[in-house]
Amino acid sequence: MSTQRVFVARLAGCAVFDPVGDRLGKVRDVVVIYRKDDPPRVIGLIVEIPGRRHVFVSIGRVTSIATGQVITTGLINVRRFQQRGGEVRVMAEMLGRRVSLSGTSGEAVIEDVAIERDRLGQWDVGQLFLRHPKTSASPFAKGTTSFAMWSQVREQQLPGESQSAEQLVASYSEMKPADLANTLLDLPEERLFEVVDELSDDRLADALEEMPEEEQVHILESLGDERAADILDAMEPDDAADVLGQLTEEQREELLELMEPEEAEDVRALLKYLPDTAGGLMTPEPIVLSADATVAEALALIRRHELHPALAAAIFVTLPPYETPTGRLLGTVHFQRMLRYPPHERLGAIIDDTLDPVPASASATEVARMLASYNLVSLPVVDQARRLVGAVSVDDVLDYLLPEDWRSHDGDDDVTTPAVPPTTASIPRRR
Repeated sequence: MSTQRVFVARLAGCAVFDPVGDRLGKVRDVVVIYRKDDPPRVIGLIVEIPGRRHVFVSIGRVTSIATGQVITTGLINVRRFQQRGGEVRVMAEMLGRRVSLSGTSGEAVIEDVAIERDRLGQWDVGQLFLRHPKTSASPFAKGTTSFAMWSQVREQQLPGESQSAEQLVASYSEMKPADLANTLLDLPEERLFEVVDELSDDRLADALEEMPEEEQVHILESLGDERAADILDAMEPDDAADVLGQLTEEQREELLELMEPEEAEDVRALLKYLPDTAGGLMTPEPIVLSADATVAEALALIRRHELHPALAAAIFVTLPPYETPTGRLLGTVHFQRMLRYPPHERLGAIIDDTLDPVPASASATEVARMLASYNLVSLPVVDQARRLVGAVSVDDVLDYLLPEDWRSHDGDDDVTTPAVPPTTASIPRRR
């Protein structure tokens, strides 16, 4: 008889702690192995540790799983997780699979999986939460749900048949883009492309912006040209330019022709600059207003939820036109300065004209030095006529200056925290 039951979808994202209460990371998935006549056995958890690295934690190192948290013995091997033959990830591979119910002609889809701990401390797959096909043609109708034991179902995955990734995508809905990117890159390639097909354009674009460029290109090349162009439309222009810069001239031009004209125009402008310059790193869409605009108008623009925080830190005041490349740059008004003045105050009266803009040809190192010297999060970028062509932010510079593997780098490969002998007996282990 089972003494503890945990549903994996609720376990995903739970914090993982060592015995003294220090946080080690958070759960991203559960790893099981199939057995011939028994339910799959849990062999460990995939845990995301600082540095966004996914590592394997043997179930034998887990001493407690409670609401919202997992307690381990404190000893973790921080080598990056690599899936081995025979291992199956519950979130990434089991959810969304179709099954047949024993003794009936009924079919269902696995929406969640419960893992159960018996009195000997071993964890196995127990109940399945299933959704049955809807019986109404109404678009608002949903199929009924039920529970079943593993022994009561049979999986219907045929050779070469792709699994539904809809449930998996739903489980990723609350992830931040950086976490989603890292999770996607840890999926088997076939499963990765299934999930990519299910993600919305905006969601996939957000995730791609957080990936290394070679991975961005690999995923975009797996899509049709039209969808790839839609994804590039949804990306920030500087990120889209970085990706297109990795393609051949012919591929780049084909995708630019398929993109929305306004978006393509911004990207073409960025592609004129070398990638390690202010022009190559900047965004061409900073907030630009006239000197006659008021503080109230500026604050209303800053409140836009889709605006990147670094770009919301300052308003750039120029002569007309107010679309990049603008008229001559007059100066910058910082967000904090606006808060000190009444809403009706003109921006022209509170301009900071002591801060020099950077030329589009300035190196990334020079831009970083200016940001650090003046404690800024963004700088205006101008052409030779001092027209504003964009703004470069601190995160743009960091992305360029940090090592190529910074997204997965987290220091040493071993954790030497004291270990407590595992309490679970006879659990299959990785070595």
